[in-house]
Amino acid sequence: MKAKAIVFEAPKSLCVRELELAPMGPLDLDVAVSFSGISTGTERLLWQGTMPPFPGLSYPLVPGYETVGVIADLGAEVSGLHKGDLVFIPGSYAFQGVQNLFGGSGSRLVVPHDRAVKLDPSLGNKGVLLALAATAHHVFTVGREGESLAYPDLIIGHGIMGRLLARMVLAAGKPAPVVWETQAIRQAGAMGYEVIHPDQDTRKNYRCICDVSGDAGILNHVIPKMAPAGEVILAGFYKQDLSFAYAPAFMREATIRVAAQWKKHDLDAVVTMFHDGSLPLDGLITHTQKAAQAQHAYEIAFGDPQCLKMVIDWAE
Repeated sequence: MKAKAIVFEAPKSLCVRELELAPMGPLDLDVAVSFSGISTGTERLLWQGTMPPFPGLSYPLVPGYETVGVIADLGAEVSGLHKGDLVFIPGSYAFQGVQNLFGGSGSRLVVPHDRAVKLDPSLGNKGVLLALAATAHHVFTVGREGESLAYPDLIIGHGIMGRLLARMVLAAGKPAPVVWETQAIRQAGAMGYEVIHPDQDTRKNYRCICDVSGDAGILNHVIPKMAPAGEVILAGFYKQDLSFAYAPAFMREATIRVAAQWKKHDLDAVVTMFHDGSLPLDGLITHTQKAAQAQHAYEIAFGDPQCLKMVIDWAE
């Protein structure tokens, strides 16, 4: 079986070409892809060639871990799923002759059934947001077994991750966070919270600050804004090493946490939020392009500040 896929041949070199797919096994699904999302974090680094050392990182590669499609066929031992079900797929390992990093940007995928998450068909292309939402949810749970959850009162960055975080805080019934955003064009679109330029903020008692900007110099900006025993959660991806002035952190007995990839409980939580409507998803997908225009789609996703989420439409 073959399928079209977006292939990064080398940094800043992209094409859409047909690739061989691994054969299906008895526990696999054959998924006809409807939509895939472009990540402006991980995929930007893969596109630029600036991704820090990562297992399996080499070119050519198929990117993508935000995929929604319909089950076209399923192995003989698959249970709980059926042909025609809409599912979310966080990438695949099926494309042959390339690295699958993370292998979700194709017209068809072969994936183990336990990697698929069944979705309500009414979600449509919004289903691609599941991985981002789970990553945002992980901010609240990282390193907190047995502890109460951390809900930020300051969020740095009003891109799609910042918006998901702010909406989740409100969905949990917590006080509205303040959001910092330096780009005027991205300061619009708040839903029940305030977005300001950091230079406007005189407050110095934030107890939980979450950075999703990816700014390697952020710690020296936010630690002086913390309350005693406050914490910073780093939820961006940083190309440079992070450092900070010790004295301000010492005086506040600051805690610094790192939030990485979502866990199963995060995914389960946001699937419920997607289906019961407690997490608003409106206004987050701003652009859509056909797969044949993938080059243009990536240029917009990485270069246009008005683009929060670019979705590739795989319909012929």
